[in-house]
Amino acid sequence: MSEFVLLYRNTLEARRESHDSPEKAQQTMKKWRAWFDDMTRKACLKNIGQPLDDAGKVVGGKGRMVTDGPYAETKDVVGGYSLIEAGNLEEAAKIAAGCPIVEIGGLVEVRPVMKIDV
Repeated sequence: MSEFVLLYRNTLEARRESHDSPEKAQQTMKKWRAWFDDMTRKACLKNIGQPLDDAGKVVGGKGRMVTDGPYAETKDVVGGYSLIEAGNLEEAAKIAAGCPIVEIGGLVEVRPVMKIDV
């Protein structure tokens, strides 16, 4: 078994829309809980992760310049992450396909975790 990070991507507008009323927020969270519970039952959820705030900073370049981010001009932002375990990348992608974010036009980026010795 290998580890994979699921990065939840969506537009800020769609993210806000899915939580624009207490009822919608409750329905959205119910779907996410059901999906996480299903992965837990199947023993593939290693770490539920956390949602990420819309605010942030980006540090880069030789001068280590700090700018506001995520960038407003990007089409989507990473809204959270989870860590799962699967036999291979294809299996991890099938697990990701059940994510509720896909229903509202979002994406799940599936990335293998590389094993390194430090």
